[in-house]
Amino acid sequence: MEHFDKVVGWIAVGISIAIACFWAFWGIIENFHEGWYYQSLLRNVGLMLLQYLSPVLIFIGVTLVSIYYPRVGGSLHLIIALFLVWFFRASSNAATFFIIVPLVLLGVLYWFGSSQPRKVATYLIVGLPLLTVAIFGAEPIWRVSHRINDGNLAARLVKGNSVKLIWAPDGPGWPRQGASWYEAREVCQYLAEDGKFLASTPQHIWRLPTVDEAVRSMSRHSENSEGRWDSQKAQASYQTRPDKETPLWNVHSQVIYWWTDTEVDEEQTYIIAYDGKVWQRTKRFRLGYLGFRCVKEPSTD
Repeated sequence: MEHFDKVVGWIAVGISIAIACFWAFWGIIENFHEGWYYQSLLRNVGLMLLQYLSPVLIFIGVTLVSIYYPRVGGSLHLIIALFLVWFFRASSNAATFFIIVPLVLLGVLYWFGSSQPRKVATYLIVGLPLLTVAIFGAEPIWRVSHRINDGNLAARLVKGNSVKLIWAPDGPGWPRQGASWYEAREVCQYLAEDGKFLASTPQHIWRLPTVDEAVRSMSRHSENSEGRWDSQKAQASYQTRPDKETPLWNVHSQVIYWWTDTEVDEEQTYIIAYDGKVWQRTKRFRLGYLGFRCVKEPSTD
């Protein structure tokens, strides 16, 4: 019976380690993809811990309780599962399958199992997720710390790769918050010549870039990334992976996606991320990190 308890307990620990490592991987990758945009190091670290790594930290904590106090830990897993059932209102099949069901299973396993030797289980549940964070966070840390930021958020003439456009300055035509595709198009239509304010009537000077223009304009370390847009495959390719750098992107803005003017159909259009990836999104989609930057053709004078 004791042998059976240990087998059940270590099955639970193994599942917990796998889940913790997954959330550690996902959290650190998303932290340096979406987050790390504040000027303050303290605020960046705080955002990382509270928003991106908190799930794995909480999960490790619950697992440690389960290792030393199996029935208390098992009950905690079930309580969290019940809370998530209420939170998701049973409307998300993905949440049920990937989150709630494993939590219920772990609660049962820890209740009837015994994670002996506890010290080894502790080292594994703490050490392996931290190792995951270190391994998968190394490249993003290096990349983010070497980003080019000249601090110039004025209107910029960006040319190269057969594209020459003026990109709007920081302001209504290049906001630091999200907007829907319809809102973005309307702002560009009303944007004044200098790009600093909205006129009372449509000016039709500025517009959203096409997906081809956006792809061809992406850059890294002040060098064009030589992007190409395959409209048949709806896929972008680059010689050099772009990054969130000036002159196109604001390093200290939460916006990491832009709307383009290229429509997929009546309901959807393309968006582009700072790393050059292109996705389809519903035009009414609205999130804080999905913004836009208006463009116009340079004067021929």
